[in-house]
Amino acid sequence: MTTSPLHHTAALRPDVDSAVQDVLARLASEPGALLPILHALQDALGYVPPDAVPTIADALNLSRAEVHGVISYYHHFRSSPPTPHTLQVCRAEACQAMGAEALLAHARRHLGCGLHAESGDGRFTVEPAYCLGLCASSPAITVDGQAHARMTPHKLDALVAQAREAA
Repeated sequence: MTTSPLHHTAALRPDVDSAVQDVLARLASEPGALLPILHALQDALGYVPPDAVPTIADALNLSRAEVHGVISYYHHFRSSPPTPHTLQVCRAEACQAMGAEALLAHARRHLGCGLHAESGDGRFTVEPAYCLGLCASSPAITVDGQAHARMTPHKLDALVAQAREAA
């Protein structure tokens, strides 16, 4: 059995395989296609499945290590499905000057996880952000993409509780 460069023999879930094939069909022939492909997969699936790495590598004539290296180098890319909620804490200078590092430490303690990691209950991921554009109202965070300014530990706890209740 022969395979096309766009279809590796690894068994992918049908929804993942469909997304990978669609993205590769659209982008694989573009110069410097790896990053656009990874971004498109992350946009489509919420993460870049490790099982898709051989297919991507084959389509771009790269080694699996090269593809994996790019995925692991950039914190933006996830290798597992996202949690239902994402908490981002701004770490830019204005927010740092207004207590963002203490706020981040509080969020990590409250949720029981580190950066780029899931909370103990698997419902939140804590991520850094580098400027949310709310410098005059810092420190700032986002919860599920919704920006919140002048954040305090108490307000953060209330937003986390609200997100948990909404699910």
